[in-house]
Amino acid sequence: MKMARLFTWFYMLFLYAPIGLIVLFSFHSTPSLSLPFEGVSLRWYETIFNSYDFRTALGNSLIVAGASALFTTLLGTLSALALMRMKGKAKATFAFLNFAPIAMPGLFLGIALVILFSLIGLPRSLLTIIIGHTLFTLPFFVESVRSRLEYFDLSFEEAARDLGATPLKAFWLVTLPIIGPTIAGAAILTVALSLDEFLITVFVTGTDTTLPLLILSMIRRAVDPSINAASVIMLAMTIAIIGVAGLVMTMRRRRIELERTGE
Repeated sequence: MKMARLFTWFYMLFLYAPIGLIVLFSFHSTPSLSLPFEGVSLRWYETIFNSYDFRTALGNSLIVAGASALFTTLLGTLSALALMRMKGKAKATFAFLNFAPIAMPGLFLGIALVILFSLIGLPRSLLTIIIGHTLFTLPFFVESVRSRLEYFDLSFEEAARDLGATPLKAFWLVTLPIIGPTIAGAAILTVALSLDEFLITVFVTGTDTTLPLLILSMIRRAVDPSINAASVIMLAMTIAIIGVAGLVMTMRRRRIELERTGE
């Protein structure tokens, strides 16, 4: 038992020690990236926020994440609803085709998108990055929403239709309020995935850059604590987004438990 606990602590240390060092040296008062730690300062955060390139890359990342989350939410919700109504082999086939891109290497998708954009004559820009991120995050969104819809009772919609509601009104007043927290949580997760996506972005970007690409270019030039500061800002954004998603999903689980208790 003690060995298992020791191994667990060693695993956690091995996993999070590099992240802890990044956070630590982002507050270092000197450019040194080695111990001993000589003092605490916010100079590197001030440096990074005063950088025009950083502000531009951060803005591009937020634009791409927001736009891809919007398109993913629209397409993913419709796809998950269609999957819910499928039966038999058609449903199994669609579920497999949706899961396949998750297991597919991002390198393959990036190369495929470059070839596609070249064939249709679409210049690489923020638009191509948004398309790439939408394709990357869509399967994750559909899987998240589909898992909730597996427990959705279609008799609720049928009851609304019997009472005179149109299909759109039944969805808006009955289905959407029930699956809304799941959709919100999946959309927040989509934003986090988009902010961290790097491999596909390398292939589909043009002259515009995103935050992960900027950090890579900074590392190529020189290694200084401003890179740590930029990484910590990105880490904080990701943790905050995932935290909000976790809160939404927790609220969803509690709502499901209350519904089951009421039954």
